[in-house]
Amino acid sequence: MAKRLIPLFNRVLVEKIVPPSKTNAGILLPEKSTKLNSGKVIAVGPGLHNKDGTLIPVSVKEGDTVLLPEYGGTEVKLENKEYHLYRDDDILGTLHD
Repeated sequence: MAKRLIPLFNRVLVEKIVPPSKTNAGILLPEKSTKLNSGKVIAVGPGLHNKDGTLIPVSVKEGDTVLLPEYGGTEVKLENKEYHLYRDDDILGTLHD
């Protein structure tokens, strides 16, 4: 049975991107040069209501690559895969090619 987690409120489900530890030629890269805390957005919540009751939507969408804070988020394991839940306002930005 496949499980799908749909975040509530302004939460964002992210799968962290693990950078390669060596190049295609087999050269090992130092840990410091490969450390970019980023992830792919898997699912987003509907947003958060302000005091007036207006819905403020989440600023990222599924499939976006985002820059994450070094600490924070809630670790979630589904079907032997590791994901993290962040609040929308905890995400630092989006990454584009």
